[in-house]
Order: sequence, then structure tokens, then C-alpha cells
Amino acid sequence: QVQLVESGGGLVQAGGSLRLSCAASGSVFSTDLMGWYRPAPGKQRELVADRDSGSNTNYANSVKGRFTISRDYAKNTVYLQMINLKPEDTAVYYCKIKKGWQDFWGQGTQVTVSS
Repeated sequence: QVQLVESGGGLVQAGGSLRLSCAASGSVFSTDLMGWYRPAPGKQRELVADRDSGSNTNYANSVKGRFTISRDYAKNTVYLQMINLKPEDTAVYYCKIKKGWQDFWGQGTQVTVSS
């Protein structure tokens, strides 16, 4: 089993920055894919960014150039640095780790961007 705990969310004005953290515990390996998701219209959750063990990253088009995903393998923690935040970034952000065919999710952290 894997447990994920997100932190770092909050209220920020448009143009501001936040850094989200997701600490993983349990059976975690550097080869596991980790990423961040948020709800989207018509979808349960959409990919915001993910990063594999080879440091390959994927970003949603809407966050490219503003969000950066990074990972500390020693701490089993993945980060999402968010700059130039926009009101449309307001959402609950969920961390996910993919282990083979299994997905494990965190409880989410709220990000609210005021205009």
C-alpha cells in the first residue's frame, strides 16, 4: 500500500505563486510515475503535470511555462511549483502515484486564486 499526503495549498492573488508538496510513504519506488491532477469540466480529473523516473515530464497546455514538477527521490516527495497563478487554476489538486496497473491518490489540497 501507498499513502500520499499533499500540502501547500492556500489562497493567493492572481499572479502569485504556490508550491505544492506530496509526500509518499509505503511501497514507493523511484520507477513509479508521480503526478498532479485537478478536476476539469467533463472529466473526473485532468493531468496537470507528471514526471517519470527518467525525469521525463508532461504538462497540461494550460500550465506550460507556469508550473514545474520536480521530485526528491530521497524523500519520496513530488513538488509542483506554480507561478503566475490565474483564477482558472482554482481547484483541488490531487497527487497520484502509478504503480503498475494500480493508481493511488492523495486526499487533495485546495488552491484558490482570487482575481
